[in-house]
Amino acid sequence: MALSNGSPLLLLNHVASPNFRHKRASRFVVRADSDYYSILGVSRNASKSEIKSAYRKLARSYHPDVNKEPGAEQKFKEISNAYEVLSDDDKRSIYDKYGEAGLKGAGMGTGDFTNPFDLFESLFEGFGGMGGGMGRAARNRPVQGDDETYSLVLNFKEAVFGVEKEIEIRRLENCTTCEGSGAKPGTKPTTCRTCGGQGQVVTSARTPLGVFQQVSTCSTCEGTGESSTPCSTCGGDGRVRKSKRISLKVPAGVDSGSRLRVRSEGNAGRRGGPPGDLYVFIEVLSDPVLKRDGTNILYTCKVSYIDAILGTTVKVPTVDGTVDLKIPAGTQPGTTLVMAKKGVPFLGKANARGDQLVRVQVEIPKRLSSEEKKLIEELASLSKATTANRR
Repeated sequence: MALSNGSPLLLLNHVASPNFRHKRASRFVVRADSDYYSILGVSRNASKSEIKSAYRKLARSYHPDVNKEPGAEQKFKEISNAYEVLSDDDKRSIYDKYGEAGLKGAGMGTGDFTNPFDLFESLFEGFGGMGGGMGRAARNRPVQGDDETYSLVLNFKEAVFGVEKEIEIRRLENCTTCEGSGAKPGTKPTTCRTCGGQGQVVTSARTPLGVFQQVSTCSTCEGTGESSTPCSTCGGDGRVRKSKRISLKVPAGVDSGSRLRVRSEGNAGRRGGPPGDLYVFIEVLSDPVLKRDGTNILYTCKVSYIDAILGTTVKVPTVDGTVDLKIPAGTQPGTTLVMAKKGVPFLGKANARGDQLVRVQVEIPKRLSSEEKKLIEELASLSKATTANRR
């Protein structure tokens, strides 16, 4: 048993001093290390039925066979411990007066808690097949395998249009020698001699404050309560790491940070548990010319000031190839022209695409020849005369 922060749980059996005497005028209160009422989400004056109802609701949500989130099993144990104290009149009375330290001093410390799975069994018989046979058998239940990850690098167009890739991953697979049991073929598991089949070991240490007991998972059997001759191939784990090639279809429209989930291609589970999933994280290489903004593609087109005045047609690169784009006469610097449906397909909707936005950058020469300068000056004089006549 462990605390929520992962550290071993220390159990204190208080040893009273023979010289200790109660004084009527004095009174001490020790705050609880854990607030059992808060854990169950009930008030301090909650009835037994309210406490039981809260426990049943929370236990269903955090049972490890239902909730696979990290920390769910530890939360399940905390809920069970809180219920065991608050559902017992004597323990609840001591807890209300002196907190968790009072329970320890009365010889009813957390080391005396019922196995949380046995407690669950007593209140949930027949719950989804988890009612009977819990307790010690729960430690031998199948465990789902961990997820695996893979980083996939795509070029710009592969991300835009999608691609099929064959990737090679390394993952844990069931050992074919022992068929995933971890035991040497032909042998049978026996009761663990270290923990006597309990799956836990208790170590005690006497201190000036009393006897501290530390309850931890048996390292010999890893909490199963059984020991066996390990398989020579997998070393008793029941799984071996192997390489596998997987064909992966990347949909159109992915971008850096996109994540693909491939079900059941992660690590194999223990004791016949289902495999985890494979998560493929996408990284897209940038294009030297085209830039991406969501489903739109950005491109900057440079034209001379004369072409901006008179209008012209330029060739613009797109993900579909080079396309002619008409620059209207009188286009102003910074104008953005839209090339409809030349952008990135919407993820999950290959027929819908964004646009390509072309920003027009008008180039003004820093130096002019004498003839060019003369023509510009004549154009300026003509423009002024035209403006004056209009006035």
